[in-house]
Amino acid sequence: MGYILNIETATKNCSVSLAKNGRTIVLKELNNGNYSHAEKLHEFIKEVVNEVGVKLTELKAIAVSKGPGSYTGLRIGVSAAKGLCFALDIPLIAVDTLQALALSISISEGLVIPLLDARRMEVYSAVFNSENEINREVKAEIISKDSFCTYLNEQEVYFVGDGVEKCKGIITHKNATFIDDKLPSANEMSKLSFEKYKKNDIEDVAYFEPFYLKDFVAIKPKK
Repeated sequence: MGYILNIETATKNCSVSLAKNGRTIVLKELNNGNYSHAEKLHEFIKEVVNEVGVKLTELKAIAVSKGPGSYTGLRIGVSAAKGLCFALDIPLIAVDTLQALALSISISEGLVIPLLDARRMEVYSAVFNSENEINREVKAEIISKDSFCTYLNEQEVYFVGDGVEKCKGIITHKNATFIDDKLPSANEMSKLSFEKYKKNDIEDVAYFEPFYLKDFVAIKPKK
């Protein structure tokens, strides 16, 4: 069916993949602890297409991670994706950031709860089953010892994402397993964007906006 370019900038991981028929062919990403999207995103886009010898005009669609996540990161990714779609006159596909993150681990049973770090003791989360089907919608919630107990009391739950670190010392249920060092990646977007492409599940390029979940709050610099 052709090539789809996937862009992931919802967290500190700047990630771009070129995929064909739902399979990642080339992946370029950088997580150096900083938001390097403004410097690296367009460089990575050029690198993935050049490595395969594909022209941008050969792309069938552009997929972008829609959020939730970093306000600035999402803005950069979506702006780049929309610009390419306008220039190339191809569809825009929006991929759920937490669903792609959940897909980064494989389980035979139980649930996956992707966690993205928000402010203070808050996380963005959703709940997916072993087939990567959504069990509970995306929420912003403050973590406590009773968080996700409804699921933990029933079955094994795997937590994944950069929100894991703040939850480890608080959620101590025997059915909780924490997976370290996972961030949303354009690698997992490949499968999801291809499924949407086949269904013609696309966005209006002119009006699409990222899913911020919460309003942007500017932090005043310390004097």
